[in-house]
Amino acid sequence: MRWTEIEVSTGSRDQLVDVTGAVADEVRKSGVENGICHVYVPHTTAGVTINENADPDVARDILAGLARLVPAQGDYRHDEGNSDAHIKASLVGFSAMVPVIDGRLALGTWQGVYLCEFDGPRRRRMLLGLTGAKQEGPTPS
Repeated sequence: MRWTEIEVSTGSRDQLVDVTGAVADEVRKSGVENGICHVYVPHTTAGVTINENADPDVARDILAGLARLVPAQGDYRHDEGNSDAHIKASLVGFSAMVPVIDGRLALGTWQGVYLCEFDGPRRRRMLLGLTGAKQEGPTPS
């Protein structure tokens, strides 16, 4: 498996950042034609998800729904004041897997890959693990 890293800067405490293009670029650079792209976020207050990327209101609705489920202020004991961010990240998850078919992410028509920021603004790392068959070179004659 080939691992690569991308960095994402976030601009607010809670934000969904569409990273589909950056992930697709790394898949293209890898040369993997058919395989899997593992997307992992090595942070405890950020996550990764796949969801609709055609309507920005979907990202807003996801953040609003999570805020209702896990309010910023609550009966939390964690001293840093970001317990809600830890809970939201745990609910969303820290990884996603996307098939790679014919050298492209096999996402649905309306799908995109998002870094989910719950304790920003920050600079976040995303690790991409690419595995699969690479395109064969030209056959010698």
